[in-house]
Amino acid sequence: MPMPRKQITYSSHPTHRARMVHAQGERQFRTYDTSHIRPQKSKAPMVVAGILAVIVIVVAVLGISTAMRGCSSAEPVDGTQVATQADVEVTIPDGATAQDVASTLQNAAAVPNADDFLARAKELGVDSQFQAGTYSFAAGMTLDDVINAVATGNLGTLALTIPEGYKLSDIATAVEQATEGSVTAADFTAQATVANYAADYDFLSGAPENATLEGFLFPKTYDLRDGDTADSIIRMMLDQFRTETASLDWSYPESQGLSIYDAVNLASIVEKESSGDEQIRSQVAAVFYNRLSPDNQETYGYLQSDATTAFEVGHDPSGDEVQADTPYSTYANPGLPPTPICSPSIDCLQAVCAPASDYGDYYYFIFWTNDAGETEYAFSKTYDEHQAAIAEHL
Repeated sequence: MPMPRKQITYSSHPTHRARMVHAQGERQFRTYDTSHIRPQKSKAPMVVAGILAVIVIVVAVLGISTAMRGCSSAEPVDGTQVATQADVEVTIPDGATAQDVASTLQNAAAVPNADDFLARAKELGVDSQFQAGTYSFAAGMTLDDVINAVATGNLGTLALTIPEGYKLSDIATAVEQATEGSVTAADFTAQATVANYAADYDFLSGAPENATLEGFLFPKTYDLRDGDTADSIIRMMLDQFRTETASLDWSYPESQGLSIYDAVNLASIVEKESSGDEQIRSQVAAVFYNRLSPDNQETYGYLQSDATTAFEVGHDPSGDEVQADTPYSTYANPGLPPTPICSPSIDCLQAVCAPASDYGDYYYFIFWTNDAGETEYAFSKTYDEHQAAIAEHL
Protein backbone atom coordinates (compact mmCIF):
# COMPACT_ATOMS: atom_id res chain seq x y z
CA MET A 1 0.00 0.00 0.00
CA PRO A 2 1.46 3.53 -0.91
CA MET A 3 2.27 5.72 2.00
CA PRO A 4 0.01 8.85 2.33
CA ARG A 5 1.59 11.97 0.91
CA LYS A 6 2.80 14.38 3.51
CA GLN A 7 0.82 17.61 3.27
CA ILE A 8 3.07 20.58 2.40
CA THR A 9 2.28 23.78 4.27
CA TYR A 10 4.09 27.12 4.32
CA SER A 11 2.49 28.65 7.37
CA SER A 12 0.90 27.36 10.40
CA HIS A 13 -2.24 29.31 9.61
CA PRO A 14 -2.56 29.44 5.83
CA THR A 15 -5.20 31.52 4.20
CA HIS A 16 -7.43 30.29 1.45
CA ARG A 17 -5.42 32.33 -1.10
CA ALA A 18 -2.17 30.99 0.16
CA ARG A 19 -3.39 27.44 -0.09
CA MET A 20 -4.38 28.01 -3.71
CA VAL A 21 -0.96 29.46 -4.62
CA HIS A 22 0.83 26.68 -2.83
CA ALA A 23 -1.27 24.04 -4.57
CA GLN A 24 -0.56 25.56 -7.95
CA GLY A 25 3.18 25.62 -7.21
CA GLU A 26 3.11 22.01 -6.15
CA ARG A 27 1.44 20.99 -9.44
CA GLN A 28 4.10 22.86 -11.38
CA PHE A 29 6.88 21.19 -9.35
CA ARG A 30 5.51 17.71 -10.09
CA THR A 31 5.44 18.36 -13.86
CA TYR A 32 8.80 20.12 -14.14
CA ASP A 33 11.75 18.18 -15.63
CA THR A 34 14.16 17.72 -12.74
CA SER A 35 16.27 14.92 -14.17
CA HIS A 36 19.32 17.12 -14.56
CA ILE A 37 19.38 17.98 -10.89
CA ARG A 38 18.49 14.50 -9.49
CA PRO A 39 21.36 12.45 -7.89
CA GLN A 40 22.84 9.68 -10.20
CA LYS A 41 21.93 6.05 -9.21
CA SER A 42 24.87 3.65 -8.68
CA LYS A 43 25.41 0.95 -11.38
CA ALA A 44 26.90 -1.52 -8.84
CA PRO A 45 23.61 -3.26 -7.91
CA MET A 46 22.91 -3.93 -11.56
CA VAL A 47 26.38 -5.48 -12.10
CA VAL A 48 26.03 -7.70 -8.98
CA ALA A 49 22.58 -8.80 -10.09
CA GLY A 50 23.96 -9.77 -13.49
CA ILE A 51 26.77 -11.79 -11.97
CA LEU A 52 24.36 -13.57 -9.67
CA ALA A 53 22.14 -14.43 -12.58
CA VAL A 54 25.07 -15.97 -14.47
CA ILE A 55 26.08 -18.03 -11.42
CA VAL A 56 22.53 -19.35 -11.01
CA ILE A 57 22.46 -20.37 -14.66
CA VAL A 58 25.85 -22.14 -14.44
CA VAL A 59 24.82 -24.02 -11.27
CA ALA A 60 21.56 -25.08 -12.89
CA VAL A 61 23.37 -26.36 -15.98
CA LEU A 62 25.86 -28.30 -13.85
CA GLY A 63 23.02 -29.79 -11.82
CA ILE A 64 21.21 -30.95 -14.92
CA SER A 65 24.42 -32.40 -16.34
CA THR A 66 25.14 -34.30 -13.10
CA ALA A 67 21.61 -35.63 -12.95
CA MET A 68 21.86 -36.82 -16.53
CA ARG A 69 25.15 -38.58 -15.80
CA GLY A 70 23.55 -40.22 -12.77
CA CYS A 71 20.77 -41.63 -14.92
CA SER A 72 22.95 -42.82 -17.75
CA SER A 73 26.70 -42.97 -18.17
CA ALA A 74 27.88 -40.98 -21.11
CA GLU A 75 30.29 -43.79 -22.05
CA PRO A 76 29.50 -47.41 -21.09
CA VAL A 77 32.21 -49.12 -19.00
CA ASP A 78 34.12 -51.85 -20.83
CA GLY A 79 33.30 -55.05 -18.93
CA THR A 80 35.90 -57.08 -20.83
CA GLN A 81 38.85 -55.16 -19.44
CA VAL A 82 41.13 -57.15 -17.11
CA ALA A 83 40.25 -56.13 -13.57
CA THR A 84 42.22 -58.47 -11.29
CA GLN A 85 45.98 -58.30 -11.68
CA ALA A 86 46.83 -60.95 -9.05
CA ASP A 87 45.11 -63.73 -7.13
CA VAL A 88 43.16 -62.18 -4.27
CA GLU A 89 40.65 -63.28 -1.64
CA VAL A 90 37.93 -60.85 -0.63
CA THR A 91 35.25 -61.13 2.05
CA ILE A 92 31.94 -59.35 1.44
CA PRO A 93 30.12 -59.04 4.78
CA ASP A 94 26.42 -59.56 5.32
CA GLY A 95 24.39 -56.38 4.84
CA ALA A 96 26.96 -54.69 2.60
CA THR A 97 25.49 -52.12 0.20
CA ALA A 98 26.40 -52.03 -3.48
CA GLN A 99 28.76 -49.12 -2.75
CA ASP A 100 30.30 -51.07 0.15
CA VAL A 101 30.93 -54.02 -2.18
CA ALA A 102 32.51 -51.79 -4.81
CA SER A 103 34.78 -50.11 -2.26
CA THR A 104 35.79 -53.43 -0.69
CA LEU A 105 36.74 -54.87 -4.07
CA GLN A 106 38.77 -51.80 -4.97
CA ASN A 107 40.58 -51.82 -1.62
CA ALA A 108 41.50 -55.47 -2.15
CA ALA A 109 42.71 -54.76 -5.70
CA ALA A 110 40.11 -57.08 -7.17
CA VAL A 111 38.94 -54.19 -9.38
CA PRO A 112 40.84 -51.02 -10.28
CA ASN A 113 37.98 -48.58 -9.81
CA ALA A 114 34.92 -48.81 -7.58
CA ASP A 115 32.88 -46.34 -9.64
CA ASP A 116 33.50 -48.25 -12.87
CA PHE A 117 32.58 -51.49 -11.14
CA LEU A 118 29.33 -50.03 -9.85
CA ALA A 119 28.49 -48.34 -13.15
CA ARG A 120 28.99 -51.57 -15.07
CA ALA A 121 26.94 -53.53 -12.54
CA LYS A 122 24.11 -51.05 -13.03
CA GLU A 123 24.38 -51.45 -16.80
CA LEU A 124 24.02 -55.21 -16.34
CA GLY A 125 21.13 -54.74 -13.91
CA VAL A 126 22.77 -56.74 -11.10
CA ASP A 127 23.86 -54.01 -8.69
CA SER A 128 21.13 -55.06 -6.23
CA GLN A 129 22.07 -58.76 -6.34
CA PHE A 130 25.49 -58.79 -4.65
CA GLN A 131 25.92 -61.64 -2.16
CA ALA A 132 28.00 -61.97 0.98
CA GLY A 133 30.82 -64.49 1.18
CA THR A 134 34.55 -64.99 0.86
CA TYR A 135 35.49 -64.85 -2.81
CA SER A 136 38.62 -66.02 -4.59
CA PHE A 137 39.49 -63.98 -7.67
CA ALA A 138 42.19 -65.19 -10.03
CA ALA A 139 44.58 -62.92 -11.89
CA GLY A 140 43.28 -62.02 -15.34
CA MET A 141 39.59 -61.94 -14.45
CA THR A 142 37.64 -59.27 -16.29
CA LEU A 143 35.39 -56.69 -14.70
CA ASP A 144 32.35 -58.68 -15.85
CA ASP A 145 33.85 -61.85 -14.33
CA VAL A 146 34.11 -60.16 -10.94
CA ILE A 147 30.62 -58.68 -11.20
CA ASN A 148 29.08 -62.01 -12.15
CA ALA A 149 30.87 -63.74 -9.30
CA VAL A 150 29.53 -61.46 -6.55
CA ALA A 151 26.09 -61.26 -8.18
CA THR A 152 25.67 -65.05 -8.35
CA GLY A 153 27.53 -65.99 -5.18
CA ASN A 154 30.20 -67.89 -7.10
CA LEU A 155 32.97 -67.92 -4.51
CA GLY A 156 35.58 -68.98 -7.04
CA THR A 157 36.07 -72.35 -5.41
CA LEU A 158 35.61 -75.91 -6.66
CA ALA A 159 33.36 -78.18 -4.62
CA LEU A 160 34.69 -81.63 -3.77
CA THR A 161 32.01 -83.84 -2.23
CA ILE A 162 33.09 -87.07 -0.51
CA PRO A 163 30.04 -89.11 0.56
CA GLU A 164 30.14 -91.39 3.57
CA GLY A 165 31.30 -94.86 2.58
CA TYR A 166 33.58 -93.76 -0.28
CA LYS A 167 36.77 -95.75 -0.59
CA LEU A 168 40.14 -94.29 -1.57
CA SER A 169 39.75 -95.09 -5.27
CA ASP A 170 36.36 -93.31 -5.31
CA ILE A 171 37.84 -90.30 -3.52
CA ALA A 172 40.77 -90.11 -5.94
CA THR A 173 38.41 -90.11 -8.92
CA ALA A 174 36.28 -87.40 -7.29
CA VAL A 175 39.38 -85.26 -6.71
CA GLU A 176 40.45 -85.57 -10.35
CA GLN A 177 36.99 -84.54 -11.50
CA ALA A 178 36.69 -81.65 -9.04
CA THR A 179 40.11 -80.25 -9.96
CA GLU A 180 39.42 -80.78 -13.66
CA GLY A 181 42.47 -82.99 -13.93
CA SER A 182 45.00 -80.70 -12.26
CA VAL A 183 45.30 -83.38 -9.56
CA THR A 184 45.00 -86.81 -11.16
CA ALA A 185 43.55 -89.85 -9.44
CA ALA A 186 46.91 -91.59 -9.77
CA ASP A 187 48.81 -88.72 -8.14
CA PHE A 188 46.30 -88.46 -5.32
CA THR A 189 46.42 -92.21 -4.63
CA ALA A 190 50.21 -92.25 -4.65
CA GLN A 191 50.33 -89.39 -2.14
CA ALA A 192 47.68 -90.85 0.20
CA THR A 193 49.93 -93.08 2.30
CA VAL A 194 50.36 -93.27 6.05
CA ALA A 195 54.13 -92.82 5.76
CA ASN A 196 53.67 -89.33 4.32
CA TYR A 197 51.54 -88.05 7.22
CA ALA A 198 52.12 -90.16 10.35
CA ALA A 199 54.57 -87.61 11.76
CA ASP A 200 51.97 -84.82 11.61
CA TYR A 201 48.83 -86.68 12.69
CA ASP A 202 49.00 -88.68 15.91
CA PHE A 203 45.86 -90.67 15.16
CA LEU A 204 47.86 -92.49 12.46
CA SER A 205 50.44 -93.72 14.95
CA GLY A 206 49.02 -97.24 15.08
CA ALA A 207 48.72 -97.63 11.31
CA PRO A 208 51.19 -99.65 9.20
CA GLU A 209 53.53 -97.21 7.47
CA ASN A 210 53.05 -98.92 4.13
CA ALA A 211 49.25 -98.61 4.41
CA THR A 212 47.15 -96.13 2.51
CA LEU A 213 45.02 -93.48 4.22
CA GLU A 214 41.91 -95.54 3.51
CA GLY A 215 39.32 -94.70 6.16
CA PHE A 216 40.92 -91.41 7.31
CA LEU A 217 39.97 -89.14 4.42
CA PHE A 218 36.94 -87.70 6.12
CA PRO A 219 33.66 -87.61 4.16
CA LYS A 220 32.54 -84.03 3.67
CA THR A 221 32.11 -81.32 1.01
CA TYR A 222 35.35 -79.36 0.65
CA ASP A 223 36.03 -76.06 -1.12
CA LEU A 224 39.08 -76.41 -3.33
CA ARG A 225 41.01 -73.51 -4.80
CA ASP A 226 43.22 -73.09 -7.81
CA GLY A 227 46.66 -74.38 -6.97
CA ASP A 228 45.53 -77.08 -4.54
CA THR A 229 47.70 -80.19 -4.74
CA ALA A 230 47.20 -83.79 -3.72
CA ASP A 231 49.09 -83.00 -0.53
CA SER A 232 47.03 -79.91 0.36
CA ILE A 233 43.75 -81.74 -0.28
CA ILE A 234 44.80 -84.75 1.79
CA ARG A 235 45.85 -82.49 4.66
CA MET A 236 42.48 -80.76 4.44
CA MET A 237 40.76 -84.14 4.86
CA LEU A 238 43.03 -85.29 7.69
CA ASP A 239 42.52 -81.96 9.47
CA GLN A 240 38.78 -82.53 9.16
CA PHE A 241 39.11 -86.04 10.60
CA ARG A 242 40.99 -84.61 13.58
CA THR A 243 38.35 -81.92 14.10
CA GLU A 244 35.40 -84.30 13.80
CA THR A 245 36.84 -86.95 16.13
CA ALA A 246 38.28 -84.60 18.74
CA SER A 247 35.37 -85.23 21.11
CA LEU A 248 35.26 -89.02 20.67
CA ASP A 249 36.19 -91.24 23.60
CA TRP A 250 38.34 -94.08 22.27
CA SER A 251 38.53 -95.83 25.63
CA TYR A 252 36.06 -98.61 24.80
CA PRO A 253 37.77 -99.85 21.61
CA GLU A 254 41.12 -99.55 23.40
CA SER A 255 39.72 -101.72 26.22
CA GLN A 256 38.99 -104.32 23.56
CA GLY A 257 42.56 -104.26 22.34
CA LEU A 258 41.95 -102.00 19.35
CA SER A 259 44.07 -99.04 18.30
CA ILE A 260 42.47 -95.98 16.72
CA TYR A 261 43.46 -97.42 13.35
CA ASP A 262 41.67 -100.68 14.23
CA ALA A 263 38.61 -98.76 15.45
CA VAL A 264 38.42 -96.86 12.17
CA ASN A 265 38.77 -100.18 10.37
CA LEU A 266 35.81 -101.60 12.31
CA ALA A 267 33.79 -98.41 11.80
CA SER A 268 34.29 -98.71 8.05
CA ILE A 269 32.66 -102.17 8.16
CA VAL A 270 29.79 -100.82 10.28
CA GLU A 271 29.36 -98.09 7.65
CA LYS A 272 28.82 -100.67 4.92
CA GLU A 273 26.67 -103.03 6.99
CA SER A 274 24.24 -100.60 8.66
CA SER A 275 21.62 -98.04 7.79
CA GLY A 276 21.69 -94.39 8.81
CA ASP A 277 19.81 -95.10 12.03
CA GLU A 278 21.94 -94.37 15.09
CA GLN A 279 20.50 -97.23 17.13
CA ILE A 280 21.01 -99.75 14.33
CA ARG A 281 24.62 -98.67 13.93
CA SER A 282 25.35 -99.13 17.62
CA GLN A 283 23.71 -102.58 17.51
CA VAL A 284 25.68 -103.64 14.42
CA ALA A 285 28.87 -102.40 16.10
CA ALA A 286 28.05 -104.52 19.18
CA VAL A 287 27.52 -107.63 17.04
CA PHE A 288 30.90 -107.19 15.36
CA TYR A 289 32.63 -106.66 18.70
CA ASN A 290 31.07 -109.93 19.89
CA ARG A 291 32.26 -111.69 16.75
CA LEU A 292 35.81 -110.39 17.10
CA SER A 293 36.31 -112.32 20.33
CA PRO A 294 38.10 -115.55 19.41
CA ASP A 295 36.55 -117.24 22.45
CA ASN A 296 32.93 -116.89 21.39
CA GLN A 297 31.19 -120.16 20.59
CA GLU A 298 29.24 -118.82 17.61
CA THR A 299 31.78 -117.35 15.18
CA TYR A 300 35.14 -117.95 16.90
CA GLY A 301 36.52 -114.53 15.90
CA TYR A 302 35.29 -114.46 12.29
CA LEU A 303 33.44 -111.30 11.29
CA GLN A 304 31.92 -112.95 8.19
CA SER A 305 31.11 -109.64 6.50
CA ASP A 306 30.35 -109.65 2.78
CA ALA A 307 31.36 -105.98 2.70
CA THR A 308 35.05 -106.72 3.18
CA THR A 309 35.14 -109.00 0.16
CA ALA A 310 33.08 -106.47 -1.85
CA PHE A 311 35.87 -103.95 -1.18
CA GLU A 312 38.39 -106.38 -2.59
CA VAL A 313 36.51 -107.56 -5.69
CA GLY A 314 34.75 -104.26 -6.47
CA HIS A 315 31.18 -105.62 -6.62
CA ASP A 316 28.60 -107.52 -4.61
CA PRO A 317 30.43 -110.80 -4.00
CA SER A 318 29.18 -114.26 -4.73
CA GLY A 319 29.15 -117.07 -2.17
CA ASP A 320 32.33 -118.48 -3.61
CA GLU A 321 34.08 -115.10 -3.47
CA VAL A 322 33.31 -114.45 0.20
CA GLN A 323 34.58 -117.93 1.10
CA ALA A 324 37.76 -117.65 -0.97
CA ASP A 325 41.02 -117.50 0.93
CA THR A 326 41.90 -113.87 0.11
CA PRO A 327 43.26 -111.13 2.40
CA TYR A 328 39.93 -109.33 2.75
CA SER A 329 37.74 -112.40 3.21
CA THR A 330 36.50 -112.26 6.80
CA TYR A 331 35.01 -115.71 6.28
CA ALA A 332 38.44 -117.21 5.58
CA ASN A 333 40.39 -115.01 8.01
CA PRO A 334 39.49 -114.18 11.64
CA GLY A 335 39.68 -110.64 12.95
CA LEU A 336 39.71 -107.38 11.05
CA PRO A 337 40.69 -107.06 7.39
CA PRO A 338 44.14 -105.60 6.57
CA THR A 339 42.84 -102.01 6.21
CA PRO A 340 39.64 -100.03 6.52
CA ILE A 341 37.34 -100.54 3.56
CA CYS A 342 35.92 -96.99 3.25
CA SER A 343 35.69 -93.59 4.92
CA PRO A 344 33.21 -94.04 7.78
CA SER A 345 30.86 -91.35 9.00
CA ILE A 346 31.20 -89.76 12.40
CA ASP A 347 28.09 -91.71 13.45
CA CYS A 348 29.78 -95.03 12.71
CA LEU A 349 32.92 -93.94 14.52
CA GLN A 350 30.73 -93.01 17.48
CA ALA A 351 28.98 -96.40 17.31
CA VAL A 352 32.33 -98.17 17.56
CA CYS A 353 33.28 -95.99 20.51
CA ALA A 354 29.96 -96.68 22.23
CA PRO A 355 28.27 -99.89 20.95
CA ALA A 356 24.85 -100.95 22.22
CA SER A 357 25.39 -102.12 25.78
CA ASP A 358 22.47 -104.58 25.79
CA TYR A 359 23.63 -106.57 22.74
CA GLY A 360 26.44 -108.46 24.44
CA ASP A 361 25.11 -111.87 23.33
CA TYR A 362 24.02 -111.14 19.75
CA TYR A 363 26.16 -112.55 16.95
CA TYR A 364 24.01 -112.37 13.82
CA PHE A 365 21.87 -109.94 11.89
CA ILE A 366 20.19 -109.68 8.52
CA PHE A 367 18.59 -106.74 6.75
CA TRP A 368 16.12 -106.37 3.94
CA THR A 369 14.01 -103.74 2.20
CA ASN A 370 10.33 -103.74 3.12
CA ASP A 371 7.39 -102.80 0.90
CA ALA A 372 7.74 -99.15 1.90
CA GLY A 373 11.33 -99.08 0.64
CA GLU A 374 12.75 -98.95 4.16
CA THR A 375 15.61 -101.07 5.48
CA GLU A 376 14.69 -103.38 8.34
CA TYR A 377 17.01 -105.44 10.58
CA ALA A 378 16.64 -108.63 12.55
CA PHE A 379 19.25 -109.55 15.19
CA SER A 380 19.77 -113.09 16.48
CA LYS A 381 21.76 -114.68 19.29
CA THR A 382 22.26 -118.15 17.82
CA TYR A 383 22.80 -119.63 14.40
CA ASP A 384 19.45 -121.42 14.51
CA GLU A 385 17.63 -118.17 15.27
CA HIS A 386 19.57 -116.55 12.46
CA GLN A 387 18.45 -119.22 9.98
CA ALA A 388 14.85 -118.82 11.09
CA ALA A 389 15.07 -115.04 10.50
CA ILE A 390 16.47 -115.64 7.02
CA ALA A 391 13.62 -118.00 6.21
CA GLU A 392 11.07 -115.46 7.42
CA HIS A 393 12.38 -112.28 5.87
CA LEU A 394 14.61 -113.16 2.91
